[in-house]
Amino acid sequence: MQRIFSGIQPSGIPTLGNYLGAIRNWVPLQADHECIYCVVDLHAITQWQEPSLLARQTRELAASLMACGIDPVGQILFLQSLVPEHAELAWIFNCVARLGWLNRMTQFKDKAGKDRENASAGLYVYPNLMAADILAYHATRVPVGDDQRQHLELANDIAQKFNHDFGADFFPAIEPLILGPAARVMSLRDGTKKMSKSDTSDQSRINLNDSAAAIAQKIRRARTDPEPLPGEPAGLEGRPEARNLVGIYAALADTDEAGVLSQHGGKGFAAFKEDLAGLLIATIGPIAAETGRLLADPAHVDGVLRGGAERAKRIAGPIVAEAKRLVGFLAA
Repeated sequence: MQRIFSGIQPSGIPTLGNYLGAIRNWVPLQADHECIYCVVDLHAITQWQEPSLLARQTRELAASLMACGIDPVGQILFLQSLVPEHAELAWIFNCVARLGWLNRMTQFKDKAGKDRENASAGLYVYPNLMAADILAYHATRVPVGDDQRQHLELANDIAQKFNHDFGADFFPAIEPLILGPAARVMSLRDGTKKMSKSDTSDQSRINLNDSAAAIAQKIRRARTDPEPLPGEPAGLEGRPEARNLVGIYAALADTDEAGVLSQHGGKGFAAFKEDLAGLLIATIGPIAAETGRLLADPAHVDGVLRGGAERAKRIAGPIVAEAKRLVGFLAA
């Protein structure tokens, strides 16, 4: 089995966008891969976090992942900060990576914005830690979206330079795992913006712990336009809100835009929204219930993360120890 590593930041209960864009696709990978899923709290603090909120959101995310179908027994689900090998290898990679490489990382420029002089050093070297996350396990496949492709290329550059500098064929090449076209879920209030927890309006998103009533209300209130649904995908051009709702329906029903429109073309949005809300409730209801059950026992969630960290450490420990030996560090 090939080993997969994937990480997700602890920002609390995921949104429908997180679920359809990534988490849902992680679940079937467990059938024929060795999967290591990490809640990356070290990455989270590259921007300031309120400590008690970070702890709460870490548990919420872990519970949500399990509720979505991530198996912490057959696979590994753990908390990044509990495995010190991540930080140790990241420091080595800080000394392998070149400033010119990091200067080309577009995500730092996007996150730092015009005030880059006040951005944390951690945000700048974030890609080196991401490389360490993957290579500490000699993982060879990583599910990635478009926003992380550049970081994955950098991880391969770091691995190759390490191997060259220390004369060892040690770190493997990493392949991006493309899981088909990812569902790009947009805001329910503005079809030109991604669905996000940072949006001030809770009406802009579906959360994976929303009640059936909340989901139905949000979909009824979702922004649309006065025209009926078209019969073909070409009719969605210039209609971002309509395309967003059709895309969500298609992802939930495991079809495409054409399939949705062949069934609903010509209808007004009122009837379509009722059908869409029903699909969402059927999908999210069980996830919300299981998330609530798990969060009622936070000690259990913490125990799952600690147990996963012990198993992760048994893999990463020898790999990072050998990397340290190759660098020339004396054994402890």
